[in-house]
Amino acid sequence: MSTEEHVWRAHVVRRLRERNRKECDNFKEIIEQNNRLIDHVAQLKADNLKLSVENEQLRSAVSTGGTGSNVAIATLEKKLLAQQEELTELHKRKGENSQLIVDLNLKVEQQRTIIAEKEHSLAEQQTNNNRLRAEVQLLHSSLEELKKLNNTMLDEHTALQLAFSSLEDKLRGVQDENRCLLDRLMRYKSKDADKLNEENESIIRKRSAKLKRDLEDAVREPSSSTNISPTPGPTPIQRNSTSPAQFVGGIIGGDDDFDEATINGAMEAIGLDDNEYISARFTAGEVTENTRASIDALKATGYLGQANPTKILMKFEAHENESHAVRWSPVERMVATGGADRKVKLWDIGKNSTEPRAVLSGSSAGINSVDFDSTGAYILGTSNDYGARVWTVMDNRLRHTLTGHSGKVMAAKYVQEPIKVVTGSHDRTLKIWDLRSIACIETKFAGSSCNDLVTTDSLGSTIISGHYDKKIRFWDIRTEKQADDVLMPAKITSLDLSKDCNYLICSVRDDTIKLLDLRKNQVISTFTNEHFKISCDFARASFNSSGLKIACGSADGAIYIWNVNGFLEATLKGHRWEEDKNKNRVKPNTAVNAVSWSPNNNMLASVGKHKRCIIYSDS
Repeated sequence: MSTEEHVWRAHVVRRLRERNRKECDNFKEIIEQNNRLIDHVAQLKADNLKLSVENEQLRSAVSTGGTGSNVAIATLEKKLLAQQEELTELHKRKGENSQLIVDLNLKVEQQRTIIAEKEHSLAEQQTNNNRLRAEVQLLHSSLEELKKLNNTMLDEHTALQLAFSSLEDKLRGVQDENRCLLDRLMRYKSKDADKLNEENESIIRKRSAKLKRDLEDAVREPSSSTNISPTPGPTPIQRNSTSPAQFVGGIIGGDDDFDEATINGAMEAIGLDDNEYISARFTAGEVTENTRASIDALKATGYLGQANPTKILMKFEAHENESHAVRWSPVERMVATGGADRKVKLWDIGKNSTEPRAVLSGSSAGINSVDFDSTGAYILGTSNDYGARVWTVMDNRLRHTLTGHSGKVMAAKYVQEPIKVVTGSHDRTLKIWDLRSIACIETKFAGSSCNDLVTTDSLGSTIISGHYDKKIRFWDIRTEKQADDVLMPAKITSLDLSKDCNYLICSVRDDTIKLLDLRKNQVISTFTNEHFKISCDFARASFNSSGLKIACGSADGAIYIWNVNGFLEATLKGHRWEEDKNKNRVKPNTAVNAVSWSPNNNMLASVGKHKRCIIYSDS
């Protein structure tokens, strides 16, 4: 630091000397001329004094007489006048030079002030320079520490990855062991059920034998033949279709102690519905494993509600790689799908065509969701490229591109259609867009990544969004207020509303589906199964058109269908297997990502990780 300070001081002294030299050179000639003028004035004063003396002498001589002296006097007077004029001019020039010297002195003072300010500024800059150098040194040391820390973190990350791989292997081993234990448990349960069935059959046989003996004893008594009267029984309850008592009784051969009317009357008295009755008899061991197929047939034919779409109507390769989204048109037998190949495709199911009706392009990353407006004229798609797009179905043209999110956009719905659109993104915000100006008119900050959203009606007065932080949030677009959140046990992958907007289903990453009553903002039912696993963070569940059934795809390639009472009605396994070129069955990456019920008929569309789209029908 001492060497640098010495260099700076030498530099300042050199600059000051150069400045003084330049300023003195400009005024040196004026100063010398002023000095000469002062000397000249002094000389003229001396000459003037001498002339005055001579003039007095001449005057005294004139007063004494003489003509020659008059001429000399006249000449001297002229000379004196000239000298006086010259003296006056010199005094004038002296005044001007004095004023110039005063002005130059003022300028010199100003320059000195400026130099002082510059020196002060230079000292400050020197101080700042020293401080900045110290900061640079500190930053260099911090950078070195961060590099060392980064290397340490990389080593730790590598170690954690190895540990994670090891734990994954252990997890797979534990899962395999768990499956083996479950299989063993199921076998043991099956054996226990068989034993229970045998005991029940033995009891029934004993009861039948006892009843037969009692009847024989009654017949032998001669007086009883005339006194027996019909035993009054409960009045049978009329049902629109075959009752569970008839169905299950026909399967297992019936119980001699109870007739159909008695069973139906008991069901009405204790409030059991048909599903609960069948489940209760199966749990008690009266319905054996051999009757499960018959119960499944009962459900498939629609006894327990609307028939389930268990038959594969169409099967086709929807995208070049993984398929992410599927949605039915509200007015046509047409399905829209979106995939990781950055395309939205329209499929005409009414014509059973395996070629796409249209391919909608414009996205630069994979499609996450698709949705139609209520008229089926526009289709809305969201993408991993941080944008959402609107196409027209009639001419397949890209109409609007909505960009402004800083994370991938997971869901979008129409609000006050076809004027506004709401989008939810992983940047933790919801944005409302005006399609007339193609601009974002409102941003709602959720604080967590949005995986899906729905709107309560065509006016979109309430927006419901599901988030990574396990919360369902309610937004009223008419006010700035936000309703109370509903907390789920794990992060939310999808939401869907019933047609009357009173019920909401929510698929949760803990492998359950929750049913909420929006009038109470409470969970009223939970749907799960031991084999059901949510396939990914954006897996979509769906209500059917009547709002009585729920469907969701699983990681094992199956689609599970529950009724809203909690009864698992069907399991569709079309995604589990496919045929190779040699017609051999192979097991692909089977996880089902999204399902969608048709709003106009009982058809179900599904897409998964293996490109394929499958359309199920009930006939």
